[in-house]
Amino acid sequence: MNGTTHSKTTTWLLSFVVFFGLGSIVLGTVWPKNVPAQPIRFNHAVHVSNGLTCEDCHAGALTREKATLPQLDTCLTCHSEAVTTKPEEEKVRVFARAGREIPWVQLTRVPENVYFSHRRHTALGGLKCAECHGPMESYTEPPRRAFRRMKMDDCIECHKQRKASNDCNDCHR
Repeated sequence: MNGTTHSKTTTWLLSFVVFFGLGSIVLGTVWPKNVPAQPIRFNHAVHVSNGLTCEDCHAGALTREKATLPQLDTCLTCHSEAVTTKPEEEKVRVFARAGREIPWVQLTRVPENVYFSHRRHTALGGLKCAECHGPMESYTEPPRRAFRRMKMDDCIECHKQRKASNDCNDCHR
C-alpha cells in the first residue's frame, strides 16, 4: 500500500468516525432514547379553552408548597361519562374501572436538596405557571420533556431579575 492510499483510507475512516460520532450525539440530544410516554395523550389546549385553569387539575399550584399531578377523581369530575368519542378520554374510565390511579410521569423536578414552594413562587412571587412549565395552554398533546431544566444558574438569574433573595438557606435544606 503506498502513502497516498494509506492517507485516503485514514482520512475516510476518520471522517466516518467523526460523522457517526457527531451524528449519534446530535440525534441523542434531539431525539433522546428514554423519553417518557404519558398514559393518556392529554390535550391541555382543549381543557383550557373549556375554562379550566392549571389549579383545577394540578391542586396546590397556587396555594401549597407542592402542586399535584391530576388524580383520577379530578378527571372523573368531567369524564365519568363520555364527553367525546375519543379513545384517549375512554382511558380515564378504564383506569377507574381497574381501580387504578392514572400513572402520570412527572417531568419537572428539582434536586432533592432544594426546597421549592409553588405558593411562594406563584401566589407570593407572582410567577405564571408558563414561566417554568411553558405555554401548556397551547399544547395539544403531553410534552415529551420538561420545558425548563431546573438548574441553579437559572434560579439565581430569575431571582436576580426579580430582585428576590439569593440566600442559600432560602432554597437549600
